[in-house]
Amino acid sequence: MIEVWPGEPYPLGATWDGRGTNFALFSEHARKVELCLFDAEGTESRLVVPEQTDLVWHCYLPGVGPGQRYGYRVHGPYVPTRGLRYNPSKLLLDPYAKAIDGDVRWDDTLFAFPPKAGEERDLRRDRRDSAHGMPRCVVIDPAFDWGDDRPPRIPWHETVIYETHVRGMTMRHPEIPPEIRGTYTAMASPPILEHLRTLGVTAVEIMPVHHFVNDRHLTERGLTNYWGYNSIGYFAPDCRYSSRGATGGQVAEFKHMVKALHAAGLEVILDVVYNHTAEGNHLGPTLCFRGIDNSSYYRLVAENRRFYMDFTGCGNTLNMSHPRTLQLIMDSLRYWVLDMHVDGFRFDLAAALARELFEVDRLSAFFDIIAQDPVLQRVKLIAEPWDVGEGGYQVGNFPNGWAEWNGKYRDTVRDFWRGADRTLGELASRFTGSSDLYEHTGRRPYASINFVTSHDGFTLNDLVSYNHKHNEANGESNRDGDDHNRSWNCGVEGCADDAEVQALRARQKRNFVTTLFLSQGVPMLLGGDELGRTQHGNNNAYCQDNEISWFDWQGADREMLDFTRAVIRLRREHPVFKRRKFFQGRPIKGFGVDDIKWFTPEGDEMSEDHWQVDFAKSLTVFLFGDGILQPNEHGQRIHDDSFLVMLNAHHETMGFAVPAVEGLGSWVKILDTSEPVPRTGERYEEDDEVTLQGRSLVVLRHAG
Repeated sequence: MIEVWPGEPYPLGATWDGRGTNFALFSEHARKVELCLFDAEGTESRLVVPEQTDLVWHCYLPGVGPGQRYGYRVHGPYVPTRGLRYNPSKLLLDPYAKAIDGDVRWDDTLFAFPPKAGEERDLRRDRRDSAHGMPRCVVIDPAFDWGDDRPPRIPWHETVIYETHVRGMTMRHPEIPPEIRGTYTAMASPPILEHLRTLGVTAVEIMPVHHFVNDRHLTERGLTNYWGYNSIGYFAPDCRYSSRGATGGQVAEFKHMVKALHAAGLEVILDVVYNHTAEGNHLGPTLCFRGIDNSSYYRLVAENRRFYMDFTGCGNTLNMSHPRTLQLIMDSLRYWVLDMHVDGFRFDLAAALARELFEVDRLSAFFDIIAQDPVLQRVKLIAEPWDVGEGGYQVGNFPNGWAEWNGKYRDTVRDFWRGADRTLGELASRFTGSSDLYEHTGRRPYASINFVTSHDGFTLNDLVSYNHKHNEANGESNRDGDDHNRSWNCGVEGCADDAEVQALRARQKRNFVTTLFLSQGVPMLLGGDELGRTQHGNNNAYCQDNEISWFDWQGADREMLDFTRAVIRLRREHPVFKRRKFFQGRPIKGFGVDDIKWFTPEGDEMSEDHWQVDFAKSLTVFLFGDGILQPNEHGQRIHDDSFLVMLNAHHETMGFAVPAVEGLGSWVKILDTSEPVPRTGERYEEDDEVTLQGRSLVVLRHAG
């Protein structure tokens, strides 16, 4: 017999104290809760949780410790029209589980209602046991030797983000032992750390590692939810990325990865999915939240609480207006910062988190709570500022303290370099930090996370190689994925043997990378773009856990890698490309020179008429670097060189006149995207002509 003590209602979850484990589970409407313990053979023992305090069911089991597998069965009314979906036949995961062992093994018993019973089948309760198909929660030992681990705390304006995937980055690296590829340990291996260090990025944004569920429709097609945007455990690092086992080893292994990345000077940003869960809509499985307290955790339709509000396109939306749901998310965020030492978060479909009723509220409870939290104030917070609901595109509308994925930057830069008309004015706004989106609320250029490509869409190589998506491998007849990619294949769809097409594509990739890293704001590079990674035209590889998504290290484009390193180094060495404040567009006191000026290719200062020319695709921007920047963190005045950046998105070669800028006459070429290794050192004087190939970019530095 297992001894059961009353225990405590806090903290929620399973907490081992060295002598036993306290279990605590919130459920507002439950009538009875059973704690289910599983031995090594999978035999289940059920214990009635005896105590309830403030809607939290709790008990303490002396002698129960790390490695113990467990779950819950929750009793209560099954009235879907009232939002109540209790079914004790279904084993449930603990929302606060720190580790989860295994994946869902799909069959009809995972659903709380009988199969094949018509459109209203969810109104009847199915009494078959689901335990055989469910993963198990695991009690963990949280002890870990962090040593002298310190967060790098890179200032926002110095940040360079690298978006990547644990498996995708490490599965094919020839220097990583096969037995650890695809794991947290592989992400912390010397070859990966050396690549990131020499590339020059400062933060690794890791795609979702919260324990997630592989969708049934994917597993039945032999595919998997590779991206992981299908969370079910907000405290548990997914065991599928563990080389140390699934009974707690994944927690220590994740911590080791963070410690190693920190030691290499890299921040760790987690891509998190708090907007929805893997349980889907009213016809989805019962795995966790739905069976514990459906009406508290999820947004339900007021007129008929059988149905779910869906601002995410995934069937459900978490109920951010309920205090216990807010607590869950805040507890999860603090856990990853305090216990797991991560440095920030990128919030998937963050606009869904702001919906108090139906409208997106910039000052909703979620953002108010984060703004006053002493832990979360210290980390980087990044919003994907849209969802699929009405008014869901909220770029520029998030509160102070938040940065945002700037989708307008992505679209504008893509349009400019593919030669779209009427892009000059928009490009100028995006290149200079999107002050039209952020300055009016007192935010800085680094509120803009600039990107050209991300996990969702074409890779950089495919952006210049395909006009159309090619997602046939996903098994949906190429219906999935975005049809409007703003891509251009340079004249040939897909692989091309033509040398001119290959050269143009390489130049376009260099144009995109250079524009990205010379723009004001925070650049984000899609992992693998520096290597020329291709997905063969698949712009929605969410289900491709294979060579479509994995980095091809041995086939890497070394010229592209070297070029990307050089451009990142240029940004790092020159503060004028990473200002803390927006340009003023007027003479700087004490210098008599504007901090920024725009010129036509003829060397004339841009007038309003010039900006309105529909077909214009070329211009020069002058960036004045000497003496205009803010003091650095040590109070020292920062001085920098001045630069001319010449952009020619026209398809023909053009001559650009070196414009007349007060007191600055001599210039030297330091970068030319028409060449993989640009010839530098060419000097130019005022009114000299610089020849730019069609679709190329040149950078001149003031020679002093």
